[in-house]
Amino acid sequence: MMQSQQVLTRPRYQRTLGEILRGKRFSQLMTRIIVYIILFAGAFILMVPFAWMLSTSLKRPGAVFLFPPQWIPKPIVWSNYPQAWSYLPFNLFLKNTLIITATTVVGATLSSAVVGYSFARLRWIGRDIMFMVVLATMMLPYHVTMIPVFAIWKKLGFVDTLVPLIVPAFFGGGAFNVFLMRQFFMTIPLELDDAAKIDGCGVLGIFWRIIIPLSKPVVGTVAIFQFLYRWNDFMGPLIYLNTTKKYTLALGLQLFRGQYSTKWELLMAASVICMLPVLIIYFLAQRYFVQGIVFTGIKG
Repeated sequence: MMQSQQVLTRPRYQRTLGEILRGKRFSQLMTRIIVYIILFAGAFILMVPFAWMLSTSLKRPGAVFLFPPQWIPKPIVWSNYPQAWSYLPFNLFLKNTLIITATTVVGATLSSAVVGYSFARLRWIGRDIMFMVVLATMMLPYHVTMIPVFAIWKKLGFVDTLVPLIVPAFFGGGAFNVFLMRQFFMTIPLELDDAAKIDGCGVLGIFWRIIIPLSKPVVGTVAIFQFLYRWNDFMGPLIYLNTTKKYTLALGLQLFRGQYSTKWELLMAASVICMLPVLIIYFLAQRYFVQGIVFTGIKG
C-alpha cells in the first residue's frame, strides 16, 4: 500500500519541481532580456552624437542644419576630409600632439609604477600616511592649483613651450595612477620578492624583472588612461600655448570656429579624424584595460 502511494505521488512531485525549474529559467531569461534592452538603449543614446558627427562630416555646407536632419547625406561629400586636414596646419598639430602624448604616457606610466611599488612593496616610516596624503590630492580640484602652477611655469620661463605639458608626468604620474599601481602590486605574493632576494636580486631588479612583467594589465590600463587624457587634453594647451605652430589637435579644432561663422562640416570631419586613434587604441588594448580594473580591487 505504501509503495503504491509513493508511485502515485512521485509524478506529482516531479511535475511541481519541473514547474519550479521552468519558472526560475523563465525569470532569469526575462531578467537577461531586460538587461540587454537597457544596454542597447544606452548604447543607442551614446551613439547618436557620434552618428550625427559622422553624418555632418559628409554633408554640404547648406545641408548641415536642415530639418528634419538628413542622417544619410545626399550627396556624400568625401572631399570634406582632405579639405579639413589642409585647411589648417594639422600635420604640425599632429606632431605636437604625438610628442606630448608619447612622452607623457611613458613618463606617467613609469613614474606611477615606481611610486606604487614603493607604497605596496617597500617598508619605510610614514608610508601609509604619505599614501593617504597622495589620495587626498584627488579631492583637490584642478582649477584650484591652475593659477599657482601657471605662475611657477611662467617664472621659470617655460610658458608657450611643451615643457609644462610633458614634465609633470614624470613626477608621480598622478594620484589615481599611483592608486591603481599600488592596489595591483599588492595582489602579487610577497614570497616572490623573498625568493628573488635569496637569489641576489635587488630592489630595482625585483621591480623590473618580476613586478612589471606580472603587471601588464595595470600598466596597460594606466597607459590607456594617460593616452586618452593627453590626446584629448584641451585645457592644458589652452593655458600654456600661445603660438599657433605649437598647438595640439584638440586646440587646433577650435580654429574652425570664426567670429561670424563656423565651418561645421570641416570641423566634424577633423573631429572624426582626431577620434580614430583613440578608438583604435581602446579596441586593441581593451583586454588589458578590463583586466587592470578588475584585478585592482582584489586586495586593499
